[in-house]
Amino acid sequence: MHGEYKVPGGKLVVVDVEVEDGVLRRPRVAGDFFLEPDEALDALNRALEGAPADTDAAGLAARIDAALPPGTVMYGLTAEGVAVAVRRALAHATDWTDYDWQLIHEAPQSPALHMALDEVLTAEVAAGRRPPTLRVWEWASPSVIIGSFQSLRNEVDPEGAARHGVEVVRRISGGGAMFVEPGNTITYSLSVPEALVQGLSFQDSYAYLDDWVLGALGDMGIKAWYQPLNDIATEAGKIGGAAQKRVVGTGGGPGAVLHHVTMSYDIDADKMLEVLRIGKEKMSDKGTRSAKKRVDPLRRQTGLPREVVIERMLASFRGRYGLAEGRVTDEEMARAKELADSKFSDPEWTARVP
Repeated sequence: MHGEYKVPGGKLVVVDVEVEDGVLRRPRVAGDFFLEPDEALDALNRALEGAPADTDAAGLAARIDAALPPGTVMYGLTAEGVAVAVRRALAHATDWTDYDWQLIHEAPQSPALHMALDEVLTAEVAAGRRPPTLRVWEWASPSVIIGSFQSLRNEVDPEGAARHGVEVVRRISGGGAMFVEPGNTITYSLSVPEALVQGLSFQDSYAYLDDWVLGALGDMGIKAWYQPLNDIATEAGKIGGAAQKRVVGTGGGPGAVLHHVTMSYDIDADKMLEVLRIGKEKMSDKGTRSAKKRVDPLRRQTGLPREVVIERMLASFRGRYGLAEGRVTDEEMARAKELADSKFSDPEWTARVP
C-alpha cells in the first residue's frame, strides 16, 4: 500500500507498507524532506515495523518520536506527517492528481442560490456523477452567511442588515459568519471525493485542502499559513476562513467533502461591524482588539485587482493538478434553484438556531 502526504508548510512524505497478520511490515519512508543524521531514516522504518495496523496517527507518531536518535533534526518533516502518510496508505487514499478537476466560474448568483449550489454539486460528487469540482463564487448582492450551528440573533444585527440591504442566509457547514459584498471577497468551494482525505483527521483535512491556495498566495508574494482549526493567516492578520461538510454518497457513491473558503479582498470593516455582532470572547481568542484588525484585505497585500488574484489562484491550481473548464448542468441548476427557494430562502431554515 502506498500513501502520500504533504506536511502543511513542509515537504512531501511517501510511505510504502505491507500488512501481514494485522501488523505493519516492510515500511519504507521516503520524500523530499531533510533529515539528519542519515540513520534516522532507518529508525523511522524500524519504529513502524510491527505496529498494529489499526494504530491511529497519534500512536504511530509516538512510536516514531521514541525511536529517533538523540539530536535528530527534521526539516519539512514531522513524526505526525509520517504517521498521516501511513494512515493514508492503509486507507487507500487518493491523490489530487488522480482526478480530472473541473472549474465552475459563472455569473453572479444570489446568496441563497450559492448555498444551494454547494449542496447540489457536492451531492453529485458524492454520488459519483460529477468529477471533483472547484467553484469560484461571484456575488449578486451583499450577504451575511452564518454557520449551520450559529445563533441568528447572536450573530446578526437585523437593523444593520436591513439598513445596508444585506440578505442573511444559513449554509450547511459549520464555522463562523461571513460578511460579503460583490467584489470584496474571494470565495471558492472544493467538492471532492471522500477518498482524497482518507486517513486524515478532521483538522488535518483542513490544512491538506488549503495547501494549494497557500502556494498560490506565496507566488503572489504573500507569506500565508494555515492556522488551526480553519483560518488562513499572514503576519498582517487573518485573511480567510474555511468550513467543511461531509456528504454521504447515494447509490453506492464514494461520498464527498465540501470545503469552502472566503478570503477578504477589500472588506468594508465599518459596515461589517454594523451588520455582525462580534462578541468580546470571539475577539479575545484572535489576540486582537478590534474587528478591523481581523480582516486584512488581499488588495492591500497584493496590489492586484481582484480578477487578477483569482486568475493567478486558478493558474496555480491548474499547474499543480490540472483544471478543465466546466459548467453547472441544466439539471443541477434546476435542483439548486428549487433548493434555494424551498430551503435556503425559508425563514425557518435561516432561524433554525434562533
